Amino acid sequence: MKPDLDGLGALGDVGWYSIQAILWSVNYELPKSVLAFPKATFNEDNVIISCGSSLHWEDGKSATFHCSFLSYITFDVTILGTKGSLRLHDLTLPFEESFGYGTFSESSEIDFGKIEQGRWCPKPNEHVVETEFSQDVWMIKEFSDLVGKIKRLEMKPEKKWSDGSRKTQLVLDAVKESIQRGYESVEIVMN
Repeated sequence: MKPDLDGLGALGDVGWYSIQAILWSVNYELPKSVLAFPKATFNEDNVIISCGSSLHWEDGKSATFHCSFLSYITFDVTILGTKGSLRLHDLTLPFEESFGYGTFSESSEIDFGKIEQGRWCPKPNEHVVETEFSQDVWMIKEFSDLVGKIKRLEMKPEKKWSDGSRKTQLVLDAVKESIQRGYESVEIVMN
């Protein structure tokens, strides 16, 4: 929330996770362009506290996200494809993480010819993933394990982490640039 600390506000916080989830869903293929939605909201220090954007790929795929410190607890991800969908609630801050589980739903092979009295057939499958630790603990544990293995020369650093982070940052920077240019489309170029 302070320009001399992070300066990216909601975009650099919740937006980062939104962009990363989008890129994960397309195997980290970069979009060709991004277009920020008009009327981003800034605080008195000119830090973004609410914004959104659309991402566009050459093959016609598109994605949108909205990130905000003004919206009440909206951390949902919905991925829609030609053969199914995935819905995840509580992406960054689960409501009930202390209970040791997370949930998501997926549906596939929906037959539009079999819609009965306003119900989709088949009903989405609800999944519960049980875990012994919170996501914060898992993140630190995973990071510590990776660093330990590298220090003990058991493995080399995995490029997927740095590649995914770099691509996420490229898209985030393009969204910020689109906002700064008056909500113009910005091409993504990976150097």
